[in-house]
Amino acid sequence: MPRLLRLNIKTIAIIALLSLVAASSTWAQAPQKLSLPELEDLMLSKSPALRAAANATEAARAAIDTARTVPNPQIEVMNGTRKPRVDNAQPNGNLKTISITQDLDMPWHRFPRVDGAMAGYNAAQANEQAFKSDMRAQLRLRYYDLVRRVAENSAAREDALLIEDIQKRVALQVETGEKARFELVKANAEMLNAQKMHESAVLRVRQARGALRALVGIQLPESFQVQEQPHVFAPPAPLNEVRDEVMRNNPELQRTRAQRQQFDRKLSEEKALRFPKFALRADQDLDPDWRSKRVGLAMTVPLWDWRGGPVGEAAAKLSQSDNELAYQEFSLVQSLEAAYQQYDIANAQVVALEGGIVRHAADALRIAEVAYKAGEKNFLDVMDAQRVYRAARNELITAQFELAGAWSEIERIRAIGR
Repeated sequence: MPRLLRLNIKTIAIIALLSLVAASSTWAQAPQKLSLPELEDLMLSKSPALRAAANATEAARAAIDTARTVPNPQIEVMNGTRKPRVDNAQPNGNLKTISITQDLDMPWHRFPRVDGAMAGYNAAQANEQAFKSDMRAQLRLRYYDLVRRVAENSAAREDALLIEDIQKRVALQVETGEKARFELVKANAEMLNAQKMHESAVLRVRQARGALRALVGIQLPESFQVQEQPHVFAPPAPLNEVRDEVMRNNPELQRTRAQRQQFDRKLSEEKALRFPKFALRADQDLDPDWRSKRVGLAMTVPLWDWRGGPVGEAAAKLSQSDNELAYQEFSLVQSLEAAYQQYDIANAQVVALEGGIVRHAADALRIAEVAYKAGEKNFLDVMDAQRVYRAARNELITAQFELAGAWSEIERIRAIGR
């Protein structure tokens, strides 16, 4: 009896262990559900494109050190021989010359160069911030697009199940002679159409999942799922306040302004290169009889090259940046106003559809289904009610996506959470 008890205990332990292993395996294979903030953190921490933008900022920071660097001295050593003429009684000997040249980094050359490098660093920082804002806006759009496609797929599946149930009822009534065969033909056509729409919805879900994964990166598993976030957004601040905020803090404008300052410093640097360059020079000659030392100042005279081409190129780029800045300011204001208008329109549609249109259409479909089962309505009445409900429901899904898109665009222009 004790031996049998030990065997039962071992059997129970093995079964429990196998159950635990199976449960852990099932948990490991379960699809991972990610929220929108988690997807944003994953993309911002792992995206190669964002790392490349950060590398560009590091390169611009290193360019400041390059601009501040003092030129290295040039050391020249020459060895030779000295031979007297035929009528000279001096003996032969070796001749050695040592010279050191140090270029002087003049203030009118150095300051514009360093200021231009610092402006380039500011432009790189603003470009990184703008790129992050764009990536975040794209992620939000693709996230809400996937949410929309999942909702459409769920609705299409419900429609297909409803039509299949009705088709079975019509087929049974046709077999019993209660309905004409023409009703079955129409029911079959509606069922095939519903199945086709469901298959299309499944493919659109796959496309939306692939687009979202392509943006986040390979670190996002293929079997991921998203946690649906309610389409409830805080009303944006008044347009006038946001417009002033955008004109001050938008990273795209900051980048263009920094580039404009960089071109302005480049123009000053090219003009400064018209002034002479100076260098200190020290020489020492060594021979068997004499040792001579010389110290002097070397000057590069801009006699032929007056930097006409580089100055004209820098001036043209400065004018181009001014025009781009003016156009960008106007374009951003127009985009902000359009996003506000789109937000108001989509919000009004969502409120109207959620407030009664979809609910009334669903009630009408439910009444039509009950009446059809009771024999008070025909097949076409149910189909008409379903089409009305389907149209209202799809309009609500589209309006919610447009509301999310308008909100994402406003946040992108404002560069919130950068």
